[in-house]
Amino acid sequence: MIAVQTLEIPAAGVSLEADVEVPESAVGVVLFAHGSGSGRRSPRNRYVAGELHTARLATVLIDLLTAEEERIDTRTRELRFDIGLLSVRLAATTDWLVRDERTAGLGVGLFGASTGAAAALVTAAMRPDTVQAVVSRGGRPDLAGEFLRLVYAPTLLIVGERDPVVIDLNRAAMSRLSAKTELVTIPLATHLFEEPGALEEVAGLAREWFARYLSRVPHRNGDRPGPTPGRTTTNG
Repeated sequence: MIAVQTLEIPAAGVSLEADVEVPESAVGVVLFAHGSGSGRRSPRNRYVAGELHTARLATVLIDLLTAEEERIDTRTRELRFDIGLLSVRLAATTDWLVRDERTAGLGVGLFGASTGAAAALVTAAMRPDTVQAVVSRGGRPDLAGEFLRLVYAPTLLIVGERDPVVIDLNRAAMSRLSAKTELVTIPLATHLFEEPGALEEVAGLAREWFARYLSRVPHRNGDRPGPTPGRTTTNG
């Protein structure tokens, strides 16, 4: 069983809560960018994370909004669509992964859901030398706008067959991406992939994509990574 470490990660002037799980002999780490109104406790993303562990992939599930911001967003529903804010924090967390002793040297992948997919793609454009692959689940990659043409990390777009509006938005975004990109529709699935077997198929596709493209990287400039600041709680 993999121990879950709950951390407070400094990112762009705030502290964000994250659950970090690193299996033995990990070859890569996947940072999750949650979607509209969701967070690190999302049962769907936790299930996907568990499947990634079977491929020796570490996972980081993070709340990109602070507790106070979550309360504001519950009322206004605005911050979840602030792709600029989310992507800056996601990029800062990506930088933290490169420095921290638990994840330094691991290839970095991004898994984005809903609006989190746009933040993941903007981050991939902002950190082309760090992000090795991106997977979007029911995402809104179109919200990444002009950053799409700057994404070079291989990108997998997964959409439910019964989510026609999002399918069209993904197809439009796909035509603007510079990266190697595949679009997969899950038969009979709707936006949240709640149908029997749908989420299992999503997890399998994500696991295969990240296992294909993530690989360990050498430490830069011979630097030895060390622990980064933050409070840690271990569960499990």
